Amino acid sequence: MKKTDKYGEIMNRKLAYWFLPLTWMAVLFFSSSTPYEKQDIKPFLAGKIDFSFLEPFVHWVSFYYNQSQVSVDTLGINGFIEFFIRKGAHFGAFFILLFLFYIAFRKTCQWNLQKILVVSFLLTIAYAIMDEVHQGFTPNRTPYYGDVLIDGFGAITACLILLFCRKKSL
Repeated sequence: MKKTDKYGEIMNRKLAYWFLPLTWMAVLFFSSSTPYEKQDIKPFLAGKIDFSFLEPFVHWVSFYYNQSQVSVDTLGINGFIEFFIRKGAHFGAFFILLFLFYIAFRKTCQWNLQKILVVSFLLTIAYAIMDEVHQGFTPNRTPYYGDVLIDGFGAITACLILLFCRKKSL
């Protein structure tokens, strides 16, 4: 094998690691392009699980998010559960994105852990902001900075777990 062939093989392998975060970003973009009505899981929840047993435990929970009251009284139990599933999806999606950026940087450059985590975090937050802006162009979806905060919390949690795992392995 020629030296140039080996170099090309190494570069292709390194580029493959970037396929992970880019693919995940495409999944998030597609999700942000979908109108709310096509993502509404309340009918699914109502048809599969009777969450009414939770009402006595959560009936007192009430708060405002994006100028709307979140409570069992205003959303019904299925809407209340859906709210937390959707916000959990925000957290999880950007937790995963940071982790995929981390893998790509770790496998393709010689940066130290701190630099990889900082750059991965900044890229994840930048994409979270762009994702919210993109939602502003999708029917029946609204951008909201609170979602970026949840996304950022997912990303920072991933950073902390990576730091913890690194310290445990030392």
